[in-house]
Amino acid sequence: MCNNQANMVLLGEVFPNFEAETTEGPIKFHDWLGGSWGILFSHPADFTPVCTTELGAAAQLAPEFAKRGVKMIAVSCDPVQSHKDWIKDIEAYNHLAGAFPYPIIADEERRLAVQLGMLDPDERTAEGLCLTARAVFVVGPDNRLKLSILYPATTGRNFHEILRAIDSLQLTAQKKVATPVNWKAGDKCMVLPSISEDDAKKLFPAGVEVHEVPSGKKYIRTTPQPQ
Repeated sequence: MCNNQANMVLLGEVFPNFEAETTEGPIKFHDWLGGSWGILFSHPADFTPVCTTELGAAAQLAPEFAKRGVKMIAVSCDPVQSHKDWIKDIEAYNHLAGAFPYPIIADEERRLAVQLGMLDPDERTAEGLCLTARAVFVVGPDNRLKLSILYPATTGRNFHEILRAIDSLQLTAQKKVATPVNWKAGDKCMVLPSISEDDAKKLFPAGVEVHEVPSGKKYIRTTPQPQ
């Protein structure tokens, strides 16, 4: 099972339009996405400690994802009823109230984990099966992969960082800028090197600052975040 997994989807490729059972019923991924941004994040197994913290943190941040127009969905290698039982633990441990805000995909035969190249060869179940790694896939309204992050099963994710990355993805999809190291929404952005000096003045009326460097090249240009 660990050696026959497919290659992970590459950035810019159309994300597979898989069909699956979830805690909210059957889905076909592109139909479920419905032209929205989406995030799919995977988990090694139900009733595992790190996953319980992650799913809880994701649920707490659900309003932030919704504000950005991002639909959320998780996947774990157990059946739907197991997911539903586990959700009770997730809600209790993370002090959640109200309806659980996103579905969890059942992947007990690990078909989706194989299809998306998410298996972790270093982490196995008692039966010797490879666990699903902690993958994050952000898919755009065009159904294409915009970002992927792959953590080992032993390392929990930072969902605030994922939100920060989504802010960058959504901004740079609309504006001709890039975001520098440790950027967060509202910070200055980098003007793309492909934009001429004259075009930069037109595109960024708030101003463009050219930063001097020893090489003398004028490639480091910043501007207030475009609105």
